[in-house]
Amino acid sequence: MSSAPATRTAEEPVPDRDTPDPAPRGLADSVRALADGRTTSTALVTVALARIEASQGTLNAFRHLRAEAALTEAAEADRRLAAGERLPLLGVPVAVKDDTDVAGMPTYFGCAGDRAAAAADSEAVRRLRAAGAVIVGKTNSCELGQWPFTEGAAFGATRNPWHTDHTPGGSSGGSAAAVAAGLVPAALGSDGAGSVRIPAAWTHLVGIKPQRGRISVHPHSDAFQGLTVNGPLARTVEDAALLLDAVAGPHPEDPYRPPPVDASAAARRDPGRLRIALAWRPPLTLTGTAPDPDVRRAVTALAEALARLGHHVEEARPRYGLIGLGFVPRATAGIAELAALHPEPALLDARTRSALRTGTRLGGRVVRAARAREMHQHRRIGALFHHGRGGAGFDVLLTPTTAMPPPRIGRFDGLSAWRTDVAMTEACPYAWPWNVLGWPGINVPAGFTPDGLPLGAQLLGPSRGEERLVSLAAQLEAELRWQDHRPPVFQDKTG
Repeated sequence: MSSAPATRTAEEPVPDRDTPDPAPRGLADSVRALADGRTTSTALVTVALARIEASQGTLNAFRHLRAEAALTEAAEADRRLAAGERLPLLGVPVAVKDDTDVAGMPTYFGCAGDRAAAAADSEAVRRLRAAGAVIVGKTNSCELGQWPFTEGAAFGATRNPWHTDHTPGGSSGGSAAAVAAGLVPAALGSDGAGSVRIPAAWTHLVGIKPQRGRISVHPHSDAFQGLTVNGPLARTVEDAALLLDAVAGPHPEDPYRPPPVDASAAARRDPGRLRIALAWRPPLTLTGTAPDPDVRRAVTALAEALARLGHHVEEARPRYGLIGLGFVPRATAGIAELAALHPEPALLDARTRSALRTGTRLGGRVVRAARAREMHQHRRIGALFHHGRGGAGFDVLLTPTTAMPPPRIGRFDGLSAWRTDVAMTEACPYAWPWNVLGWPGINVPAGFTPDGLPLGAQLLGPSRGEERLVSLAAQLEAELRWQDHRPPVFQDKTG
């Protein structure tokens, strides 16, 4: 149901530089093609906008487009390229999630109602612009990023390009759908409980949740009580690493400032022989969740690939403890803080209003106590990675990204707040602990169900461990060639 990208024979004509190849380009390939004069920013942006418009009625990936502004910026990028200027992303079209401020555009974050346009770019957008990227638009998110599906009364349902009856996941589902369908070569999402990794798993993408503070969330200083980080979605490790490097770095007011990493260099580096823990049991959620047989088969096959590459893979059980008691107050307090700013609260989903009430009750002393537990959780769970006395001595933790394949559109319609929480915990019990810890993780594609629905696996590391995870993911990609597979409905579309 999928195919490798088309190759060009020596006898075929070289495409005109203003007409990109029919197969959508990746991020790094776009950068190289622009630098070599094989295409132009105007051509790439024009085709991206056309693809978005052509797919909007089917996928509904975008909330806003910047068509006129993006084409103006592309023309300026072409002038700069012609003058010999080179920047990491100069002239390349990208998208950002609609929880991210772009000057002159409203930030709805999945909500209905009118919102004033942002007066300034967020720090991540400022860095994208400084790297030369052309932002073509803002992608759909569920309301305030709460759920692992991208559906809502404000914008409808965003659909999975691999099978449009199914969700691409959430809350960065619009960004994931846009990249998977080849509308843009890469996009920025955000991850507060798996919201980059879950849609990456369900759309066959690489999705990086970086260390807390690696990519600024300014104008927020501590998004969702420290749970939420920004992260890239792309089809390859090289592309995800390039986007991460382009946007990484703090705003002067940011409270978290991890030392810099070079993800792109890590993607070119052999990871060495690693000890990898394979964990099937998620943290305690009281739902009795076990991975779907298709998920278990896919992750087992990926673990076997890691063993073939020379790594030691061994089943293990991280000591999660009652980490959920630290997550719930922080998550609901974060929702309450954002929901309280909405100018028309009656327009919010009833489940959001329920979370607002819960977050208000659990704010203050309870959320402070939850955050105070984080250092203990670092020690307890971090023992898995500790190579000294009392540690298990693993380098990487491998788990499923989700417990089940992507659900159908409408699966969560009409559920109460409680039933929605239970259903999404059953589907996605593996990702959120790393948000509590603030540590990095990467979703990598792990294959497909017999029906062709994508599945993913997480590579999780200790604090500031992005480079090792990126190196390992790149090694897996070279072995498994997941980037050769595209959604069949969209693989030949040029817009």
